[in-house]
Amino acid sequence: MKKYIACVIQIDTQEDYNENLKTAKELICEAAERGAKVVALPENWAYQGHDYLQYAEDMPGGNIFNEFSKLAVKYGVWIHAGSLSEKNNDDPRPYNTTMLINPNGELVAKYNKIHVFDVDVKNAGSYRESDSKKPGKNIVVVDTEDYGKFGLSICYDMRFPELYRLMALQGAEVFFAPSSFLLATGKDHWETLLRARAIENSCYMLAPGQCGVKYDGPTYGRSMIIDPWGTVIATASDKPCVITAEIDLEFRQKVKKQLLSLENRREDIYKLNII
Repeated sequence: MKKYIACVIQIDTQEDYNENLKTAKELICEAAERGAKVVALPENWAYQGHDYLQYAEDMPGGNIFNEFSKLAVKYGVWIHAGSLSEKNNDDPRPYNTTMLINPNGELVAKYNKIHVFDVDVKNAGSYRESDSKKPGKNIVVVDTEDYGKFGLSICYDMRFPELYRLMALQGAEVFFAPSSFLLATGKDHWETLLRARAIENSCYMLAPGQCGVKYDGPTYGRSMIIDPWGTVIATASDKPCVITAEIDLEFRQKVKKQLLSLENRREDIYKLNII
């Protein structure tokens, strides 16, 4: 399918898991009613609080996978399940994990966030995601056949352009960057980083974000869908909502043929390798 409607869901997640799940399911229903064939949620949408371990689930097999599997079948949509805490039998820390579920309700792929958010941000504080989440090790690109090749990432990953270049070299056409972005950094960096990753790889970018004030401070919101030219073709306001835009894979090919950033790399001088 060369053209289809994609949806990005923005949520104000708090500490009530059941209420967060109820909201997510309602917004997925709204997205399907608006014609979306691919639906994406933000980072850590099921729970925002101090005890991520308590809400870690099996993937697949956990409650959210089972609920979303039913919704994918009911509405005939692909569900990119944002990010969630995945149980980890080898470490006390869960993974920060994305699940991709097809319209048959099957888990097609999952991605564990590679770059954990360990930073000291002036006027915003220190964050050590590595204390509560174990970083992943694998780059994930998924061929959905009908809807193109998806490259999976999560939030802080967007500050590492080599990850997206490697996904593009594996054929990615649509990037996903579910996020819970700080207000302090989001106001200056969010749109710039997302547009850069889309432009330099001639790919679509779907960036579902958190909005509202969390237990550890305010988030930025402003979820976006960006085309391969770098144009923001849909953006959210500062409240929970659904935004949609058309993904046109033929347009992506036209852009790619004009701006040969992948083809014009000097591999005789430098190379990127997956270890």
